[in-house]
Amino acid sequence: MYIAIEGPIGVGKTTLTRHLAQALEGEALYEVVEENPFLPLFYEDPQHFAFKVQVFFLLSRYKQLQPLAQPPLFEGAVIADYLFDKDYIFASLNLQGNEWELYQDLYQNLAPRIPAPDLTIYLRAPLSVLLERIRRRGRDFERDIDPGYLERLSRSYDEHFSSYRGRLWVFDNSDVNYAADPEAAHWVTRQVLARASVD
Repeated sequence: MYIAIEGPIGVGKTTLTRHLAQALEGEALYEVVEENPFLPLFYEDPQHFAFKVQVFFLLSRYKQLQPLAQPPLFEGAVIADYLFDKDYIFASLNLQGNEWELYQDLYQNLAPRIPAPDLTIYLRAPLSVLLERIRRRGRDFERDIDPGYLERLSRSYDEHFSSYRGRLWVFDNSDVNYAADPEAAHWVTRQVLARASVD
């Protein structure tokens, strides 16, 4: 079973991944974020560093997910705190012109080699909730994130998943504290198992 969890910055993907990996006795795959050397620079100068940020993320996510195409290497559940599509969603906001065209060429050559999840969980929350969670998380490079950018990103996610092909659970987790409430955590686990059963 391969489950991908997706949604905008600060929505709670990593927390849910950690919970499900433990509850399902599976393996958690976490995206490489703070290891991206261009990310802090991107927040200071998006136009200059956007392409470098996106290509780093694209290749690191590809290297992490591509082995899932060989099922014998993995037993049990694999829960990833991102979907490979994530990179394309961000790039569509951050890149333009020749850089966008070059990025699309790279993406279109790599994406077919990544297996589709058995279930994708799209986490949603209002902008105010996202900003508060980002503030509590306390990453230096996210401290001055533009609320307008975050709002555009959320809209891009909505647009992407409105035509998503695959098994999908759209889950507004604004008021569901699965990190601290065991009953909520059990409810989420039951929902995931019911939706992820492979035919």
